[in-house]
Amino acid sequence: MNERRSTSSTSPAVGRALDILVHLAGRSGPVKTAALARDLGIPRSSAYHILTVLAERGFVTYLPKEQAYGLGVAAFEIGSAYLRHEPLERLARPILRGLAGNLGQTVHLGIVHGAESVYLLKERPRSGRSGDVEAALVTDIGVRLPAHLTANGRAILAHSTEAQVRALFPRPGDLITRTGRGPRSLAELLALLARDRERGWSEESELVSKGFRSLGVAAFDHHGRPVAALSSTWHTHRSTHEPDAVRDALWEGAARLTSAVSGHPPVTPATGQPVGFPASKAPSRR
Repeated sequence: MNERRSTSSTSPAVGRALDILVHLAGRSGPVKTAALARDLGIPRSSAYHILTVLAERGFVTYLPKEQAYGLGVAAFEIGSAYLRHEPLERLARPILRGLAGNLGQTVHLGIVHGAESVYLLKERPRSGRSGDVEAALVTDIGVRLPAHLTANGRAILAHSTEAQVRALFPRPGDLITRTGRGPRSLAELLALLARDRERGWSEESELVSKGFRSLGVAAFDHHGRPVAALSSTWHTHRSTHEPDAVRDALWEGAARLTSAVSGHPPVTPATGQPVGFPASKAPSRR
């Protein structure tokens, strides 16, 4: 299907560059230059030139094996930047506050910025039950951690395209660790993300800090793309709830946040069912 778009008569190159970025953002995998030129109705030579400039600035990345382009780190960062603004936090804060109170555990709202998890909100239970746990947690508002190690980050990465994940980790054979545990290669990380995507949640146990475990669930925008994640962290030997109960509570909270931003989870083509939520917790498609 042809997807020609009108471009500005005063700056067609800018319009075409934006069209290319939007086109790549809507695809589940990398796209060849010829297909981009055909779908957008622009000369192939212009497409090559624009892609070269976008690649130099990190907005797209070239994948030699596929001989195709996907979104780069700069596009990923801009796409998630608006989530650090107050409106999302205002919508999420009462949801996190309720989760922290019900679970008796710390709950976070986070995004992925580059290859890092960034924590935007942190809600603690009102009781003093988690005081010793809080003192040991490294997660706080503004803290950045490797996204491939955190449940929050992996919940988002699991619903990102493989091209985006490859762009975020340019040295795929040398993923860092904090505790000596966790994925060491891009292939191992992609396998973990595929599992997380299928089941609809992510977890880490002692990958960020020894003695602590976290679960994370993504929330989605109106395109069905991950915009943020809710996660909860607790001491591995002193949990108030079973992990399944924590997961279900986070599913409920993520569904509420998804609805609040007028979003919906992506749909699995084979089943037509929402990805990332059980049927009973999935927000309705608008």
